[in-house]
Amino acid sequence: MNWPSLRAITSVAYKEFLHIYRDRRVLLLLIILPPLFTLMFGHAFENTELTGVPALLIDRDQTPRSAHFIEIISKDKTFHWRMPAPEFHDESDLIRNGVKATLVVPAGWTDSINKGDPKPLPLYLDDSDTNTASAVEGAVQKNLGTFQAKERDLLVESLPEEVIELGKKLPIDIRKQFVSLMTAWSAESKNLYNPKSRFIDYVVPGVIGLILQLLTVTLMACTIARERESGTLYQLLVTSLQRGEIVIGKMLPYLVVSICLVMVIVALSWWHFGVAFYQPLALALICLLFLLCSLGLGLLISTFSRTQTQAIQFSVFFLLPVFVLSGAFAPLEQLPRAIQYISELFPLTHFCRAFRLVNMYHAGVSFYVIDLVVLLAGALATFIGAAFLLKRIEQ
Repeated sequence: MNWPSLRAITSVAYKEFLHIYRDRRVLLLLIILPPLFTLMFGHAFENTELTGVPALLIDRDQTPRSAHFIEIISKDKTFHWRMPAPEFHDESDLIRNGVKATLVVPAGWTDSINKGDPKPLPLYLDDSDTNTASAVEGAVQKNLGTFQAKERDLLVESLPEEVIELGKKLPIDIRKQFVSLMTAWSAESKNLYNPKSRFIDYVVPGVIGLILQLLTVTLMACTIARERESGTLYQLLVTSLQRGEIVIGKMLPYLVVSICLVMVIVALSWWHFGVAFYQPLALALICLLFLLCSLGLGLLISTFSRTQTQAIQFSVFFLLPVFVLSGAFAPLEQLPRAIQYISELFPLTHFCRAFRLVNMYHAGVSFYVIDLVVLLAGALATFIGAAFLLKRIEQ
């Protein structure tokens, strides 16, 4: 068995480095796109707090109590309120009004509160985006709870002195229970693994993986296809070079470039977005295996693509479902069970899971060893497949 020669690999890698250097378009993409995409995606996911939602607020009650409620909810930055006249009656046409929600304080609301049977406030929501709709509904309920607490306090303060004195005669335990029931109960939450509740910390692996896989798979997919188009592939195959030497030599320059890109993206995420990175050796190993797997996929696509256009098309067809179904920007648990099984076929799924287990959960290797094995197996399978297809081309 002939082992790959370092000299032969170096010669192929040197040739590929020269091509990257001389191709100004590729060089420009490698220099500009990674930091640009990191800033774009980072700012897109940096803050998930919903603010400035366009909404209508219609007060048909026109009482001091409704004005008090409107004063409270108007201070909530979740909404950007427009307040039409009370006689406005097109509140349900959200599209025509250019809003995402409409809240109506109905006529007679104050009287219904005084009678102990408050009317519900009609709330019209644009449910095309379920996340926005649920967040808006939650914000309305929160403000309504604040208003209710203030009204309860005013009611207690206005009680006659006889009632106050009668209350003082109650046993202490009864009084404590009464106060407890009059106060909103709450859960004492402790945020673990992401105590600052920053979404950017969760999606950083997705941003890194998205940029790397986009560049590595696409550029690597064009290598053999480019040689085939230019007519130099068969010249390369009839030399004394082994198929493994060609595969490794083609992959090595892009691996070096990709490692540099990882360092740039990580440095930019740390410096600009304040993302902390832990266990650098474990993260480096995860990134290396992911890069090898991605480069192998690109090389495999390149071997059965006759032109660079075909290689790019195959890459796009592969990358589109990966970005949506890999758990890069949303938990896999939110997907249907059958789709979760399919997502396990994607390298980006295992990269994001292993990266988060290390960087957010500070987990030991036993928690993500399966992901490492899958990435390593994917890299070996794609490189062996590429070498086999090159042998078929030669024949």
